[in-house]
Amino acid sequence: MKKQNQKNYLDYIPVKNPDVEYETDGDGIVTVYIEWTGFYHRIAQKFFRRPRVSDVRLDGYGSFVWLAIDGEKDVHQISLELDRQFPGMEKSLARLIKFLEILRDNRLMHWKGEKEAK
Repeated sequence: MKKQNQKNYLDYIPVKNPDVEYETDGDGIVTVYIEWTGFYHRIAQKFFRRPRVSDVRLDGYGSFVWLAIDGEKDVHQISLELDRQFPGMEKSLARLIKFLEILRDNRLMHWKGEKEAK
């Protein structure tokens, strides 16, 4: 029996959301700035003193992957670069795919050909 709708992430090309701002420090660590917009976020900002912009500092692994996303390389190419940079990492492909899905779920990136994250 053949599985349908099976995703082959190796062929997907991640693209950063152009509306997301980030900066890289001298050590190559990336900080991503997420702006919270919308009705419920405004209420939280006003009444619960939530910040309008959160800064998320990525670790070395996340920073490497974030900087490797250029809109041209597919997941397979990024995974090969990741294996060269972090040779002792266990389950690097599974971790990479999970990290990319987290970025996508938080609208920090989308897959090329997919409707752009807003």
